[in-house]
Amino acid sequence: MLNNAFSKIIDADKPVLVDFYADWCGPCRMMPPVLKEIKSRLGDQVQVFKVNVDEHTDVAAHFQVNSIPTLMIFKKGQLLWREPGVKNAGQLQQILNNYLS
Repeated sequence: MLNNAFSKIIDADKPVLVDFYADWCGPCRMMPPVLKEIKSRLGDQVQVFKVNVDEHTDVAAHFQVNSIPTLMIFKKGQLLWREPGVKNAGQLQQILNNYLS
């Protein structure tokens, strides 16, 4: 069962980009500037959240996050896209554009 706070976050009407990461993960450290760039490009059209898999093991387990970083896009509670690994802002924006209404 998903915790209530996370369920409310991903239930938004606009796309929610979630970055599953850990502090000890080297590649994960490459994502914050990319996420910041996405937020500055898309503004209020998208929400961006980070989930520390060590602190939120329940959420990570629910979505079977086996490698980090793993990025997911949700809209109205539905998982629309997921992919492990580092992405650049251009790649992420192209993917997000598919889900902007």
